[in-house]
This record gives sequence, structure tokens and C-alpha cells, in this order.
Amino acid sequence: MAGRHGGGIAGIDEAGRGPWAGPVVAAAVILDPDRIPAGLNDSKQLGEPVREGLFAKIASHAQIAVGIAEVGRIDRDNILQATLWAMAAALRALPTKPAAALIDGNRLPQLPCPAEAVVKGDALSLSIAAASIVAKVTRDRMMRQLARDYPGYGWERNKGYGTQEHRSAIAELGVTPHHRRSFAPIRDALQMTAIG
Repeated sequence: MAGRHGGGIAGIDEAGRGPWAGPVVAAAVILDPDRIPAGLNDSKQLGEPVREGLFAKIASHAQIAVGIAEVGRIDRDNILQATLWAMAAALRALPTKPAAALIDGNRLPQLPCPAEAVVKGDALSLSIAAASIVAKVTRDRMMRQLARDYPGYGWERNKGYGTQEHRSAIAELGVTPHHRRSFAPIRDALQMTAIG
């Protein structure tokens, strides 16, 4: 989607739609066409050290911004609406208003510029791939911090996803303020506590 005016094309992606705990984080990135870091790819295809290294390069050479939808918004609005809100917030936070935006997925947030949804965009667009890395690294760092505040759930490893370790910790330690109460496993855990 070419645009000659404005601040180039922004790629937008998110991290954290599926986990049982923590925020969903969206990132918007406008790459400098002359300084695109080598090795950009869908963040899920990259190991953590590679993602961290690319994050530093993207942050040095591109315009980046993030939007964070906390658990309260996820539970109130649902995960899809919270994700779309975070994507729009990330784009609005960019230093330059882009001429257009490419969004990973098949749904478009409300944006103040032309936009196109690209299914599997993190594998097809370098700017979306960069956004996927920024979103994932930002969220992983947040979950590691939350793991220090709420030890025992393994968030530094599982990042809030529904692993067996996480499930066992909820049964033993209970539900935290960072758990998504609108998600069925957390709702079920709360009902079991109420019954028990």
C-alpha cells in the first residue's frame, strides 16, 4: 500500500491475545527504508536473544510506539476489541502520522489513515514483522516484571499462557489481579474457589 505523503507506512501487530494473564500489547513501526535491520521475521519464528537484538536495532533506526490494553479493558471489552484499541493507540503514539498502515490479521482498528489488513502479515511485511518483534519483546519484559511481583506462576517462562505450570499455580495460589477473569479457565478457577 504505497503512500508518498505523510510519514511512510506503519506496520502494526500485537502480542498476547491468548494468555490467561497480563496485558495485550500492540506495536506500530515505521521503518527507515535505508536502515532496515537484517533478519526481520515473525517474532514467533525467532529465539528470545535474536528478538532482543532486533528490538534494539529497530528502536535505533525506526519510529516505534506501543499501545497497552490492560486486563481491566480486556475483561470489559473482550480480547478482540481490546487488541484493536491497543493497535489504534500504538499508531496514534507514533512521532509521525503515517501515510497508511498495514495491520497483521483480518480485522482493522479505527485509524486516522488508510489501512489494510494482511493475514499472516508478520511473515509478508517487514514493517509488520518489526512491529511483531517490538510488541513481543515489550510484553515479555512486562511479564518478567510481573513474575517478580507475583512469583510462583512461572510468568517469566510461560508469559501468562495456559501451561500446566500456570494452571497448577492458579489451583494452589489463586487468581491474581493480572488474570483475565473473562477467560474461561480463570472464570472456572474463580467458581471453584467460590464453591470450595
